[in-house]
Amino acid sequence: MLALFFASCGTVKRGSIPGSAASAAPSPITVESSEDNPSAPAAISAAGPGISRVVQQLHSAHNEWKGTPYLLGGTGMNGIDCSAFTQVVYSEFFGTSLPRNTRRQLSEGQGVRRNNIRPGDLIFFRTGRRTLHVGIAMQNGDFLHASVSGGVMISNLSENYWAGRFLGVRRVL
Repeated sequence: MLALFFASCGTVKRGSIPGSAASAAPSPITVESSEDNPSAPAAISAAGPGISRVVQQLHSAHNEWKGTPYLLGGTGMNGIDCSAFTQVVYSEFFGTSLPRNTRRQLSEGQGVRRNNIRPGDLIFFRTGRRTLHVGIAMQNGDFLHASVSGGVMISNLSENYWAGRFLGVRRVL
């Protein structure tokens, strides 16, 4: 259970802003997807087969799950964490299996440079010293995820919170 905590999305005290507490230097994780300028906004490419279908499926997933609260270890509509959410979306909407926790999802597929993100790619963030977060790329920098502060929602890579925590991208689809 402790390993799941450190490999999952993380927790915050109710009413606090995720990532606002000072943290020690993060432990190293190798990701093949860093770009020369990691703070630059990411352009999510519309190239590739079936991209419009992927985007439609992600919008369907958002409509189905929108507002579901975040719950560390949760796997259903009563509460779900980020890695369970990506696992469920990939399984139900794309017929693709993903591991249950974020750290294992980080080793799936192949690394993608930030400037080559496509809808459906997994986007990873370091949200704490030992915690990671994962979402699914949509379009125009948007990504779908289960947020600690807002449950299942769409956020954008250019938002200060996410831009400063970007870790890497993996292509599984």
